[in-house]
Amino acid sequence: MNQKLIKEFIDYLRYEKKYSENTVEAYLNDLNKLNQNINQDFTKLTKQNIETYLQNQAKQESPSSISRTISTLKSFYKFLEIYKYTKNNPTTTIITPKKPKTLPKVLSEEEVSNLLDINLQTDFDYRNKAMLELMYSSGLRVSELINLTINDIDLKNASVRIFGKGSKERIVPLDDYAVDALNNYITYHRQNLFKHGENNYLFLNNHGNPMTRQGFFKLLQKIAKEKNIKTQFSPHTLRHSFATHLLKHGADLRSIQELLGHSDISTTQIYTHITNERLQKNYEEFHPHGK
Repeated sequence: MNQKLIKEFIDYLRYEKKYSENTVEAYLNDLNKLNQNINQDFTKLTKQNIETYLQNQAKQESPSSISRTISTLKSFYKFLEIYKYTKNNPTTTIITPKKPKTLPKVLSEEEVSNLLDINLQTDFDYRNKAMLELMYSSGLRVSELINLTINDIDLKNASVRIFGKGSKERIVPLDDYAVDALNNYITYHRQNLFKHGENNYLFLNNHGNPMTRQGFFKLLQKIAKEKNIKTQFSPHTLRHSFATHLLKHGADLRSIQELLGHSDISTTQIYTHITNERLQKNYEEFHPHGK
Protein backbone atom coordinates (compact mmCIF):
# COMPACT_ATOMS: atom_id res chain seq x y z
CA MET A 1 0.00 0.00 0.00
CA ASN A 2 2.78 2.43 0.90
CA GLN A 3 4.49 1.97 -2.48
CA LYS A 4 1.19 2.64 -4.23
CA LEU A 5 0.72 5.89 -2.31
CA ILE A 6 4.28 6.96 -3.03
CA LYS A 7 3.84 6.29 -6.76
CA GLU A 8 0.60 8.26 -6.95
CA PHE A 9 2.15 11.18 -5.06
CA ILE A 10 5.21 11.18 -7.31
CA ASP A 11 2.99 11.10 -10.42
CA TYR A 12 1.05 14.04 -8.95
CA LEU A 13 4.26 16.05 -8.47
CA ARG A 14 5.58 15.15 -11.90
CA TYR A 15 2.49 15.57 -14.06
CA GLU A 16 0.17 17.91 -12.20
CA LYS A 17 2.55 20.12 -10.22
CA LYS A 18 5.17 19.83 -12.99
CA TYR A 19 8.07 19.79 -10.54
CA SER A 20 11.56 19.35 -11.92
CA GLU A 21 12.94 15.83 -12.06
CA ASN A 22 15.56 16.68 -9.43
CA THR A 23 12.87 17.88 -7.01
CA VAL A 24 10.75 14.80 -7.69
CA GLU A 25 13.75 12.57 -7.00
CA ALA A 26 14.37 14.32 -3.68
CA TYR A 27 10.75 13.72 -2.59
CA LEU A 28 10.94 10.11 -3.73
CA ASN A 29 14.16 9.47 -1.79
CA ASP A 30 12.67 10.95 1.40
CA LEU A 31 9.54 8.80 1.17
CA ASN A 32 11.43 5.62 0.29
CA LYS A 33 13.68 6.22 3.30
CA LEU A 34 10.63 6.59 5.54
CA ASN A 35 9.15 3.39 4.13
CA GLN A 36 12.37 1.47 4.76
CA ASN A 37 12.58 2.62 8.37
CA ILE A 38 8.92 2.43 9.41
CA ASN A 39 7.19 -0.87 8.77
CA GLN A 40 3.66 0.52 9.07
CA ASP A 41 0.86 1.74 6.85
CA PHE A 42 1.52 5.42 6.10
CA THR A 43 -2.14 6.27 6.63
CA LYS A 44 -1.96 4.99 10.21
CA LEU A 45 1.19 6.75 11.37
CA THR A 46 0.90 9.08 14.36
CA LYS A 47 2.68 12.32 15.11
CA GLN A 48 4.79 10.41 17.64
CA ASN A 49 5.82 7.89 14.96
CA ILE A 50 6.95 10.72 12.68
CA GLU A 51 8.78 12.59 15.44
CA THR A 52 10.62 9.44 16.54
CA TYR A 53 11.65 8.81 12.95
CA LEU A 54 12.90 12.39 12.54
CA GLN A 55 14.85 12.23 15.81
CA ASN A 56 16.61 9.07 14.64
CA GLN A 57 17.39 10.60 11.25
CA ALA A 58 18.76 13.74 12.92
CA LYS A 59 21.56 11.62 14.41
CA GLN A 60 22.95 10.94 10.95
CA GLU A 61 21.70 13.77 8.74
CA SER A 62 22.20 17.53 8.60
CA PRO A 63 19.57 20.03 9.83
CA SER A 64 18.89 21.09 6.24
CA SER A 65 18.19 17.47 5.26
CA ILE A 66 15.77 17.09 8.17
CA SER A 67 14.01 20.32 7.19
CA ARG A 68 13.61 19.03 3.65
CA THR A 69 12.27 15.69 4.95
CA ILE A 70 9.67 17.49 7.06
CA SER A 71 8.65 19.54 4.03
CA THR A 72 8.31 16.36 1.98
CA LEU A 73 6.16 14.66 4.62
CA LYS A 74 3.90 17.70 5.01
CA SER A 75 3.31 17.82 1.23
CA PHE A 76 2.76 14.07 1.10
CA TYR A 77 0.17 13.98 3.87
CA LYS A 78 -1.61 17.01 2.46
CA PHE A 79 -1.89 15.06 -0.80
CA LEU A 80 -3.25 12.01 1.07
CA GLU A 81 -5.87 14.22 2.73
CA ILE A 82 -6.95 15.90 -0.48
CA TYR A 83 -7.37 12.58 -2.27
CA LYS A 84 -9.22 11.01 0.69
CA TYR A 85 -6.63 8.36 1.51
CA THR A 86 -6.63 9.46 5.13
CA LYS A 87 -8.30 11.85 7.54
CA ASN A 88 -5.27 11.71 9.78
CA ASN A 89 -2.41 14.09 9.08
CA PRO A 90 0.34 13.43 11.64
CA THR A 91 2.50 16.29 10.32
CA THR A 92 0.06 19.17 10.92
CA THR A 93 1.65 20.39 14.15
CA ILE A 94 5.23 19.36 13.39
CA ILE A 95 7.32 22.50 13.17
CA THR A 96 9.97 22.84 10.50
CA PRO A 97 13.13 24.20 12.14
CA LYS A 98 14.37 27.47 10.71
CA LYS A 99 17.47 27.04 8.64
CA PRO A 100 20.26 29.46 9.48
CA LYS A 101 20.58 32.09 6.78
CA THR A 102 23.89 31.89 5.01
CA LEU A 103 25.11 34.25 2.35
CA PRO A 104 25.82 32.62 -1.01
CA LYS A 105 29.42 32.00 -1.91
CA VAL A 106 30.55 33.97 -4.93
CA LEU A 107 33.67 34.13 -7.03
CA SER A 108 35.40 37.44 -7.55
CA GLU A 109 35.37 38.88 -11.05
CA GLU A 110 39.06 38.01 -11.32
CA GLU A 111 38.38 34.39 -10.33
CA VAL A 112 35.60 34.13 -12.91
CA SER A 113 37.88 35.54 -15.63
CA ASN A 114 40.51 32.99 -14.65
CA LEU A 115 37.96 30.16 -14.70
CA LEU A 116 36.72 31.16 -18.16
CA ASP A 117 40.21 31.52 -19.62
CA ILE A 118 40.36 28.00 -21.06
CA ASN A 119 43.15 26.84 -23.35
CA LEU A 120 41.18 25.73 -26.43
CA GLN A 121 42.68 22.65 -28.03
CA THR A 122 40.16 19.77 -28.04
CA ASP A 123 36.44 19.51 -28.78
CA PHE A 124 35.89 19.13 -25.03
CA ASP A 125 37.76 22.37 -24.33
CA TYR A 126 35.40 24.23 -26.67
CA ARG A 127 32.43 22.54 -25.01
CA ASN A 128 33.68 23.50 -21.53
CA LYS A 129 34.28 27.09 -22.62
CA ALA A 130 30.75 27.31 -24.06
CA MET A 131 29.15 25.85 -20.91
CA LEU A 132 30.95 28.15 -18.48
CA GLU A 133 30.50 31.29 -20.59
CA LEU A 134 26.81 30.46 -20.94
CA MET A 135 26.33 29.91 -17.21
CA TYR A 136 28.07 33.14 -16.26
CA SER A 137 26.31 35.08 -19.00
CA SER A 138 22.79 33.91 -18.14
CA GLY A 139 22.76 32.75 -14.50
CA LEU A 140 21.48 29.29 -15.41
CA ARG A 141 20.84 26.60 -12.82
CA VAL A 142 22.89 23.50 -13.57
CA SER A 143 19.66 21.52 -14.12
CA GLU A 144 18.65 24.09 -16.74
CA LEU A 145 22.06 23.93 -18.41
CA ILE A 146 22.14 20.17 -18.88
CA ASN A 147 18.59 20.07 -20.25
CA LEU A 148 19.15 22.68 -22.95
CA THR A 149 18.62 21.59 -26.54
CA ILE A 150 20.20 23.01 -29.65
CA ASN A 151 16.87 24.71 -30.43
CA ASP A 152 16.95 26.69 -27.17
CA ILE A 153 19.94 28.75 -28.34
CA ASP A 154 19.28 31.75 -30.61
CA LEU A 155 22.69 33.05 -31.68
CA LYS A 156 21.21 35.57 -34.11
CA ASN A 157 19.29 37.31 -31.33
CA ALA A 158 21.89 36.49 -28.65
CA SER A 159 19.46 34.77 -26.28
CA VAL A 160 18.70 31.46 -24.63
CA ARG A 161 15.28 29.98 -23.89
CA ILE A 162 15.16 28.35 -20.48
CA PHE A 163 12.56 26.08 -18.90
CA GLY A 164 13.05 26.57 -15.17
CA LYS A 165 11.30 25.35 -12.04
CA GLY A 166 7.69 24.39 -12.64
CA SER A 167 8.41 24.39 -16.41
CA LYS A 168 8.29 28.19 -16.40
CA GLU A 169 9.81 29.59 -19.57
CA ARG A 170 12.06 32.63 -19.68
CA ILE A 171 14.22 34.22 -22.35
CA VAL A 172 17.61 35.47 -21.16
CA PRO A 173 20.03 37.60 -23.24
CA LEU A 174 23.60 36.45 -23.83
CA ASP A 175 26.77 38.51 -23.89
CA ASP A 176 29.22 38.51 -26.80
CA TYR A 177 31.63 36.13 -25.04
CA ALA A 178 28.92 33.50 -24.62
CA VAL A 179 27.66 33.94 -28.19
CA ASP A 180 31.18 33.50 -29.61
CA ALA A 181 31.90 30.45 -27.44
CA LEU A 182 28.56 28.82 -28.32
CA ASN A 183 28.97 29.57 -32.02
CA ASN A 184 32.42 27.93 -32.08
CA TYR A 185 31.23 24.90 -30.14
CA ILE A 186 28.01 24.37 -32.13
CA THR A 187 29.51 25.04 -35.55
CA TYR A 188 32.80 23.16 -35.33
CA HIS A 189 32.92 20.81 -32.32
CA ARG A 190 29.54 19.56 -31.09
CA GLN A 191 29.06 17.10 -33.96
CA ASN A 192 32.37 15.46 -33.06
CA LEU A 193 31.01 14.42 -29.65
CA PHE A 194 28.24 12.16 -30.98
CA LYS A 195 28.90 8.46 -30.35
CA HIS A 196 25.55 6.71 -30.88
CA GLY A 197 23.87 8.94 -33.45
CA GLU A 198 22.70 12.51 -33.11
CA ASN A 199 20.44 13.95 -30.41
CA ASN A 200 19.15 17.44 -29.68
CA TYR A 201 20.90 18.04 -26.35
CA LEU A 202 23.24 21.00 -26.49
CA PHE A 203 26.01 19.72 -24.22
CA LEU A 204 27.29 16.15 -24.47
CA ASN A 205 29.69 14.15 -22.33
CA ASN A 206 32.55 11.98 -23.55
CA HIS A 207 30.12 9.10 -24.18
CA GLY A 208 27.99 11.21 -26.50
CA ASN A 209 25.19 11.35 -23.93
CA PRO A 210 23.67 14.48 -22.33
CA MET A 211 25.88 16.09 -19.71
CA THR A 212 24.81 15.18 -16.15
CA ARG A 213 24.82 17.23 -12.96
CA GLN A 214 27.52 15.04 -11.46
CA GLY A 215 29.58 15.17 -14.64
CA PHE A 216 29.42 18.94 -14.79
CA PHE A 217 30.32 19.25 -11.11
CA LYS A 218 33.40 17.05 -11.52
CA LEU A 219 34.39 18.98 -14.62
CA LEU A 220 34.05 22.30 -12.85
CA GLN A 221 36.14 21.09 -9.91
CA LYS A 222 38.84 19.85 -12.29
CA ILE A 223 39.05 23.17 -14.11
CA ALA A 224 39.11 25.12 -10.83
CA LYS A 225 41.96 22.95 -9.56
CA GLU A 226 43.92 23.49 -12.76
CA LYS A 227 43.36 27.24 -12.39
CA ASN A 228 44.48 27.14 -8.76
CA ILE A 229 41.20 28.74 -7.61
CA LYS A 230 41.11 28.26 -3.84
CA THR A 231 37.53 29.44 -3.23
CA GLN A 232 35.34 26.41 -2.51
CA PHE A 233 32.41 26.49 -4.88
CA SER A 234 29.82 24.46 -6.78
CA PRO A 235 28.04 24.92 -10.13
CA HIS A 236 25.46 27.09 -8.34
CA THR A 237 28.25 29.49 -7.37
CA LEU A 238 28.43 30.69 -10.98
CA ARG A 239 24.73 31.60 -10.75
CA HIS A 240 25.37 33.45 -7.49
CA SER A 241 28.35 35.22 -9.04
CA PHE A 242 26.28 36.22 -12.09
CA ALA A 243 23.63 37.85 -9.90
CA THR A 244 26.06 39.44 -7.46
CA HIS A 245 28.23 40.98 -10.17
CA LEU A 246 25.17 42.37 -11.96
CA LEU A 247 23.96 43.98 -8.74
CA LYS A 248 27.41 45.30 -7.97
CA HIS A 249 27.54 47.05 -11.34
CA GLY A 250 24.17 48.73 -10.92
CA ALA A 251 21.49 46.33 -12.21
CA ASP A 252 18.16 46.63 -10.39
CA LEU A 253 16.81 43.80 -8.29
CA ARG A 254 13.66 43.28 -10.39
CA SER A 255 15.69 42.72 -13.55
CA ILE A 256 17.92 40.20 -11.75
CA GLN A 257 14.81 38.44 -10.44
CA GLU A 258 13.53 38.04 -14.02
CA LEU A 259 16.88 36.83 -15.32
CA LEU A 260 17.21 34.23 -12.55
CA GLY A 261 13.61 33.07 -12.87
CA HIS A 262 12.77 33.71 -9.21
CA SER A 263 9.01 33.77 -8.57
CA ASP A 264 9.48 35.81 -5.38
CA ILE A 265 11.79 38.81 -5.17
CA SER A 266 12.59 37.96 -1.55
CA THR A 267 14.69 35.09 -2.93
CA THR A 268 16.65 37.55 -5.03
CA GLN A 269 17.20 39.96 -2.15
CA ILE A 270 19.89 37.73 -0.66
CA TYR A 271 22.26 39.20 -3.25
CA THR A 272 21.95 42.70 -1.83
CA HIS A 273 24.62 41.83 0.74
CA ILE A 274 27.26 42.54 -1.87
CA THR A 275 26.10 46.15 -2.26
CA ASN A 276 27.04 47.11 1.29
CA GLU A 277 30.57 48.00 0.29
CA ARG A 278 29.36 50.02 -2.71
CA LEU A 279 26.74 51.83 -0.62
CA GLN A 280 29.35 52.75 1.96
CA LYS A 281 31.66 54.06 -0.73
CA ASN A 282 28.88 56.11 -2.36
CA TYR A 283 27.84 57.52 1.00
CA GLU A 284 31.36 58.65 1.80
CA GLU A 285 31.79 60.14 -1.68
CA PHE A 286 28.49 61.94 -2.10
CA HIS A 287 27.07 62.75 1.35
CA PRO A 288 27.97 66.28 2.55
CA HIS A 289 29.26 64.87 5.81
CA GLY A 290 31.00 61.90 4.23
CA LYS A 291 34.73 61.37 4.63
